[in-house]
Amino acid sequence: MTETARTPETSRTDSTPAPIDAADDRSRRLIAQMGAAARACLGRLAAATSDDKTHALVAAARAIEADAEAILAANARDMAAAEGRGLAPALLDRLRLDTDRLAGIVAAVDKVAHLPDPVGRTLASWQQPNGLAFERVATPLGVVGVIYESRPNVTADAAALCVKAGNAVILRGGSEAVETNRALHAAFTAGLASAGLPGEAVQLVPDQDRRLVAALLGATGVVDVIVPRGGRSLVERVEADARVPVFAHLEGLCHMLLDAAADPDRARDLALNAKMRRTGICGALETLLVHKDFAPHLPPVLDALKAAGCALRGDAGVCALDAEATPASEADWATEYLDAILAVRLVDDLDAALDHIARYGSGHTDAIVTEDRAAAERFLAEVDSAIVLHNASTQFADGGEFGFGAEIGIATGRVHARGPVGPEQLTTFKYKVRGNGQTRP
Repeated sequence: MTETARTPETSRTDSTPAPIDAADDRSRRLIAQMGAAARACLGRLAAATSDDKTHALVAAARAIEADAEAILAANARDMAAAEGRGLAPALLDRLRLDTDRLAGIVAAVDKVAHLPDPVGRTLASWQQPNGLAFERVATPLGVVGVIYESRPNVTADAAALCVKAGNAVILRGGSEAVETNRALHAAFTAGLASAGLPGEAVQLVPDQDRRLVAALLGATGVVDVIVPRGGRSLVERVEADARVPVFAHLEGLCHMLLDAAADPDRARDLALNAKMRRTGICGALETLLVHKDFAPHLPPVLDALKAAGCALRGDAGVCALDAEATPASEADWATEYLDAILAVRLVDDLDAALDHIARYGSGHTDAIVTEDRAAAERFLAEVDSAIVLHNASTQFADGGEFGFGAEIGIATGRVHARGPVGPEQLTTFKYKVRGNGQTRP
């Protein structure tokens, strides 16, 4: 299973791009060369059958397994360097690989390998009165650029998803995972090549010069789309500087509403899981909204959270119910903590909850806990987020849990891709039109 880990806004790595104007000729030439090599693979990827891609990705997974010792040794070097730099514990946790986590990376590649081929699907078909037959058919996007921080699993996830969808990819990870990314990339591309697909379809930017990121963002005609995956500062700068389309993923300011008709035990379990299962991923709960009529049932929920190590920031009503809660400030409602901290607010009704989410939410993932189906359906219809859930943890905001095998990220924009970006979201379409001699009058 793959989860989108978030980098706190206060954490900056050299994945943060320099202004495009700072890119020198060497950087532009290098990215142009990588892009040309990537584009040269597109024809071979387009000619590959579904079985060809499946076999190649299975071979990549086996190659990662075979190189496990080298990959874990590379990760140990990255961990030692990161600890020496004083990287925060949450960031160290995202960076760290062990046998189980590496097995999870392999499993994700295997899962992507066996997904249905998203390329060549007929999305729609019809015939005009003049006899012309039309088909809208899924096709690859082309060359995808992925700029990411912290978690080395993105190297394998992004590579597998792009290849499955017939795309080439240029990867640029952060300096904290440089050795691990290189080891994973080497194994993955060796696996592709052993199965007859070009290893150049998956390329890794060779050094950490920030000017290479600027060159990648400005590579019009070379790169077809950029996917940023990291902290808010990285994503905002990518969106500001990119001259190619971007799949936006700003932050996961996720909400859960405990409605008046919520089952108390279910509310406790879901709030605890949504917040504390893993606090540093983009699907982690950051604000708990509580209908005032549920307030008598709230103390056991708060007790469970505190027992798990969560600090509470509450409004006046919550502080009256829990003496250990710290009074919340206005900033708390707009903060993605990525830590064991939760903002909690009482609301008068469903309308007030919807207003709060519309004002402070990031359009990522929001949930309602209720046994009132009408309230649930209204929440699912009116909350304008990429993922909305009823009686389920926000931590299901994950491509693996959606059945995608993995994800490049979770797009919070509204153009082309929204929610987990899996193989289908890495395709576009073209029209095939068949006639029998029609001319236009």
